[in-house]
Amino acid sequence: MVMIYCSSQLLSTSFPLLNPKTLKFDAKYSKNWLPLQSTEGLVKGFHQTGVLNLNAMQEDKASAVTSDGSKLRVPHVLTVAGSDSGAGAGIQADLKTCAARGVYCSTVITAVTAQNTIGVQGVEAVPEDFVAEQLKSVLSDMRADVVKTGMLPSTSIVKILLQCLKEFPVQALVVDPVMVSTSGDVLAGPSILATFREELLPMADIVTPNLREASVLLGGVQLETVANMRSAAKSIHDMGPRNVLVKGGDLPASLDAIDIFFDGQDFYELRSSRVKTRNTHGTGCTLASCIAAELAKGHPMLTAVKVAKRYVETALDYSKDIVIGTGLQGPFDHLSKLKRNVHNAYVQRAFDSGDLFLYAVTDSGMNKKWGRSITDAVKAAVEGGATIVQLREKDAETRDFLEAAKACLEICRSKGVPLLINDRVDVALACDADGVHVGQSDMPTNVIRSLLGPEKIIGVSYKTPQQAHQAWIHGADYIGSGGVYPTNTKANNRSIGLDGLKTVCLASKLPVVAIGGIGLSNARSVMEIGVPNPKGVAVVSALFDRECVLTETKKLYAVLMEAASRVK
Repeated sequence: MVMIYCSSQLLSTSFPLLNPKTLKFDAKYSKNWLPLQSTEGLVKGFHQTGVLNLNAMQEDKASAVTSDGSKLRVPHVLTVAGSDSGAGAGIQADLKTCAARGVYCSTVITAVTAQNTIGVQGVEAVPEDFVAEQLKSVLSDMRADVVKTGMLPSTSIVKILLQCLKEFPVQALVVDPVMVSTSGDVLAGPSILATFREELLPMADIVTPNLREASVLLGGVQLETVANMRSAAKSIHDMGPRNVLVKGGDLPASLDAIDIFFDGQDFYELRSSRVKTRNTHGTGCTLASCIAAELAKGHPMLTAVKVAKRYVETALDYSKDIVIGTGLQGPFDHLSKLKRNVHNAYVQRAFDSGDLFLYAVTDSGMNKKWGRSITDAVKAAVEGGATIVQLREKDAETRDFLEAAKACLEICRSKGVPLLINDRVDVALACDADGVHVGQSDMPTNVIRSLLGPEKIIGVSYKTPQQAHQAWIHGADYIGSGGVYPTNTKANNRSIGLDGLKTVCLASKLPVVAIGGIGLSNARSVMEIGVPNPKGVAVVSALFDRECVLTETKKLYAVLMEAASRVK
């Protein structure tokens, strides 16, 4: 049976591996190491049945809390590979991939390379006994779920790895058979190839060769068609791995990137359009480590492969225009964040409580009533003295909200005024806003912080001292307290009055901005309640339900400045 799926592109690039005869060894890395004891019986059933027990893995992940209920087990991948000084492939790619996929990654380094986008300038192999010591250190203590291999520079290191896996069995072994450079040179000697075929592949739950690596494994067979790839996948599967993914990124005369997955019974043809970019260094390492990460989470093998391919395609597309290095093959951005800093010269400054002084909250609906756009309203408010702006859109389509937010953000940043998004963390992320303001029933503050990062501003609406304390514990930057007075902009909002505001201000360890029914007639009373907090007032109708936003903002700013001078 052949099943065709549209999935992601993977170009057939790999981490370089040099012939072990050319490698230099440094005795300073060597340490005394006791030979590992063979415990083949521990894994006999696991490896000889030819079946990966992913159901057991899923059950293990489902009960991630330890027996005492105090700690959470996280998925863990151990990568055994070489170090790439240019950080595009090898250990560095594996670490970034696992981080992007939310999986812990430990490392065993088999070699250290000097390389960049031009090529490989040097390789130092790590002594075999020290590789063994690294393996034993991690596997004996940290309970890796999945092991992923990359650069294995000698037959002895392969054998050491297999011996360690017999003593410390894991739930899956992902083998990226790094044997061919991107220029097509065979970098693994005959002895390593024999060990791969006879010992490593039979232990693997999936092997992920590109076309050149598949050809080398099969003794030089040329792979030029999809039919050739299917045949190769079948032949490699006959060597012992439970699953085979033959990557066809370099398949001649193909408009699509086509990969073949074979599970021993069915073929799955994974297709995608090609991403035209020079930034493909490390795609092979990345795909294999992402498969390992998804397996560590408990996903079935085919699902893990699909997710990994989609991840690589997305990263390639995001990174297709970035420039790192002068060579022909650059790295890509595993975390999809580099362009944010390249395209945006704005550097967000640290939050200052003074930003809350005149807090303008607006939406498109109120401004439409007066015949103006939300961008015109924001521009007028900022020019009139607003020190921070919040966009609050309850009914707008997400696409429209995002476009408006981007336009308003450009206005605010030109004046050094922070822009926050009300409730919509997704919109804040998409437009790179300065932060969000959320209500009591919205997403928890600590979750928002994990999504937005440490530099973004998070405000929370609360009414009581107890809630204010929780906001501080969970990492908010400020509290919006109110409604101080009755307001028509929010239905069923119980007002707390000046006494309630004062109580929150006295109890709060965070700066407070007063919210609700505040305008020219009562702003002075709010600022003069007799305590250091509040730091400002948040207003909606008093600015934007008026004919001229600029004039009203200037008036309110003057009132607040006068009140602030009296408080001092």
